[in-house]
Amino acid sequence: MEKDEIIRAAPNDTIITRQPRGVAALVVPWNWPLAILGAKLPQALMAGNTVVVKPSANSALAPAMSLHKIAEMLPPSVVNIVTGSARQIGDAIIGNPLVRYVNFTGSVDVGRHVMRVAAENITPVTLELGGNDAGIICHDVDLSGDAFQRLYRAAFMSTGQICYALKRLYVHKSRFEEVAEGLRAIVDAQVIGDGLLPETTMGPMNNANQLKVVTDMIGEARAAGQDLHELGQILDQELYETGYFQRPAPVFNADPSLSVVKEEQFGPILPLIAFETEDEVIAMANDDPFGLASSVWTQDTERAVALSRRIEAGYSFVNAHGPSAMDNNGPFGGFKKSGIGRNFGYEGLTQFQGHHSISGGPGTLV
Repeated sequence: MEKDEIIRAAPNDTIITRQPRGVAALVVPWNWPLAILGAKLPQALMAGNTVVVKPSANSALAPAMSLHKIAEMLPPSVVNIVTGSARQIGDAIIGNPLVRYVNFTGSVDVGRHVMRVAAENITPVTLELGGNDAGIICHDVDLSGDAFQRLYRAAFMSTGQICYALKRLYVHKSRFEEVAEGLRAIVDAQVIGDGLLPETTMGPMNNANQLKVVTDMIGEARAAGQDLHELGQILDQELYETGYFQRPAPVFNADPSLSVVKEEQFGPILPLIAFETEDEVIAMANDDPFGLASSVWTQDTERAVALSRRIEAGYSFVNAHGPSAMDNNGPFGGFKKSGIGRNFGYEGLTQFQGHHSISGGPGTLV
């Protein structure tokens, strides 16, 4: 990080260096608050910045306790946290002229607002926003071993509340029934209940608002006569009815016009759609305003890479999908409405710095 780039070329010699931006505002969402903080905080500090962290009011405790420990090991005021409602403190942080960089993870609507507020001071932003990730299961997919476990984790880990969870599954028609049956079986085996109990495999959703988003989608799909199944075993019926719980719900042969296909669910619901040709499935996968992640499931590595290159997404997985398959050494972020800039990797680190060129006559600087 400290090494300069040297250019020796007429008419001048140039030293290209980087310097910290200054105060970096790190906005962390309610899902995976520590992991997402870990995609921002180390990079900001390594790049030489001080930080102000704004966690979600729905999950502030874990970041606050962790940052308290981290701050004890650093000089005063290097790491700071401000908690509270985004409506009360969000604009005050992002719009502060002392903030030189904003790294935000959250929804498209809030990300759009962050851009507007940051624009007042021409503050650069990195936005990691929503996703409606497409997965493509090819005709030659290997469904032996733990394939269905990987498929389940891809869509339903953390009750589906992951920005780059599998959210649309396109299956070659020759394998559709096999995939549908295998997925139905593994989803139905899940135990829904209190996440602190060892027998639970799927806990609740984070908040009532997000639960309503998912239940509204389920209601729309049912009203449209879709082949939707709410599966899984309920551990405690009374708790299930009073908490923010939702059984995992695959939708087989989903109508592409429904919100469960067209919008980000951010919950335990997954539409499955059959396809015949690669051109057809690429067109369907790219017919979406998001472009965060994607996956291709096939035994043919060349096919996997070739199809991945055609998908409009910032990150593509092969025969897996989601956090358990991600290489954090590579940059992560999206295209289209899924965001601007990257986290993780060398590219994510250097976004916390500004380039500075120093130029002089030949032989005068280097």
